[in-house]
Amino acid sequence: MQLELHPGAIADARGAQLWYAERSSHAAEQFMAELDRALERILESPNRWPKKTGVRRYVLRRYPFVVVYRTRGSVVEIIAVAHARRRPGYWSSRSGS
Repeated sequence: MQLELHPGAIADARGAQLWYAERSSHAAEQFMAELDRALERILESPNRWPKKTGVRRYVLRRYPFVVVYRTRGSVVEIIAVAHARRRPGYWSSRSGS
């Protein structure tokens, strides 16, 4: 499987990392490490997480974020790294749905 990140998803992740970094460099590093693990798990088994309205969501364990993605053939497209409790669905225009 090949991984593609929507520019908005990259901006989401950077924004979250900066927010955590302003509070604790350790928290920012841990957030990025957990996000990296999430991406690895998604690539290993992209159909493992439930599909709803054309996308799947992987919930981070220690941070209130979800990785929103979809698969297209051999490509896993990361659409958003969204805060689980803020602006629900703001990323929906990215998914083409």
